[in-house]
Amino acid sequence: MHSSKDPLHGVTLEALLNALVARYGWVEMARQVNINCFKSDPSIKSSLKFLRRTPWARKEVEAMYLASLDDDAPAEKPDPWANWQKK
Repeated sequence: MHSSKDPLHGVTLEALLNALVARYGWVEMARQVNINCFKSDPSIKSSLKFLRRTPWARKEVEAMYLASLDDDAPAEKPDPWANWQKK
């Protein structure tokens, strides 16, 4: 079975939006992506409708989601044995 390298593969727009709302909230999302469906009476339903019809806004929201995934990536712990031969 082939696994996709695309981090958005298999993630629905609704799941993506729900994750962003849970992480940032509507106010922060509206600050990062300047669209009215995040500012004025925001809801998942109205946002889905707008994002499905507006490619530029969807790309910005997807980019915000990908950036949030990068923030979640665990930082590499330093290897205590990396410099064992250096004196």
